[in-house]
Amino acid sequence: MPGKRTGLLVTAIVVAAGCAHDRKAPESVGLVYASDEAGGDVVVVDPASAQTVARIAVGKRPRGLKLSRDGKLLYVALSGSPRAGPGIDDSQLPPADRSADGIGIVDLGTRKLVGTFESGQDPESFDISPDGKTLYVSNEETAEMTVLDVASRATRGKVGVGKEPEGVTVRPDGKVVFVTSEQENQVFAIDTGALRVLAQIPTGRRPRSIVVTNDGSTGFVADELGATVTVFDAATYKAGEAIKIFENSPMPTGPRPMGEVLSPDGKTLYVSCGRGGSVAVIDVATRRQVRSIDGVGDRPWGIAVSSDGTRLYTANGTSYDVSIVNLSTGNVDKRVHIGGLPWGVALGGS
Repeated sequence: MPGKRTGLLVTAIVVAAGCAHDRKAPESVGLVYASDEAGGDVVVVDPASAQTVARIAVGKRPRGLKLSRDGKLLYVALSGSPRAGPGIDDSQLPPADRSADGIGIVDLGTRKLVGTFESGQDPESFDISPDGKTLYVSNEETAEMTVLDVASRATRGKVGVGKEPEGVTVRPDGKVVFVTSEQENQVFAIDTGALRVLAQIPTGRRPRSIVVTNDGSTGFVADELGATVTVFDAATYKAGEAIKIFENSPMPTGPRPMGEVLSPDGKTLYVSCGRGGSVAVIDVATRRQVRSIDGVGDRPWGIAVSSDGTRLYTANGTSYDVSIVNLSTGNVDKRVHIGGLPWGVALGGS
């Protein structure tokens, strides 16, 4: 009998520990916010229950989104331009609604759109300065980057960049912002004080997103049509090696690197691979891909990682869902259907 009681006690302790772990997991993640480009909403997902808990109407074609530095607001890029893939003849498209362009401001407490910045034409992606006072926005149709003052909501300036700019990332020191040009296969480095172009960095074909290491030394660019990630020196603006991306279960298109996110410790880079349906896992120190997480969803674009580094989230455009990936096993734990065309993803508070 004593042995049986001991066994029961150990079991109870293990179960209690497991329950405690389960209770803590959602706190490290909070909520997942995904932009639905087709539906005009930001969809709120509770990763603990793997359920959609709210839809926030924001406007036309929401794509890039980021939380404010204090975590109280969610900014989302809105566009009145009609959806069109690469190489589409613009004359065959319906007219644009320029009144719909802007950066929407969502109050996460009330889950309401509370305002919109005038952002320049057809905003797609953007980043926030380290102090939270400035937004840098890519204007895809006008080959510009628009700079917005958060407090006044006024435009501080515009900078000409390459055709079809998309990815925007501010260096951690706030002194330089990097913008990709999909059509010109370059990254533009821009002085945030003088608002002038410092350098143009060559990349692989159709560069999409950029991340910069926490120490500000190295940048990584996802090259969609090159199936590579270009590495560059974020201080000297010199391009380095290109990391070739692979998949364990190759799709007909091959991997199409799109979105990127660094692990909380900065040691690992995760790259969503679009029509390849996978996530590439890259070791930052060796600059080599170490594995491919296949079958995460159809056309994953937006990507985010939990603050404890245990879970990855992808917005999967043509399977209409958000995937929750367990990074310890490399398996997709859940796929949460949200409908529309999921594009961007961000993590925030409850």
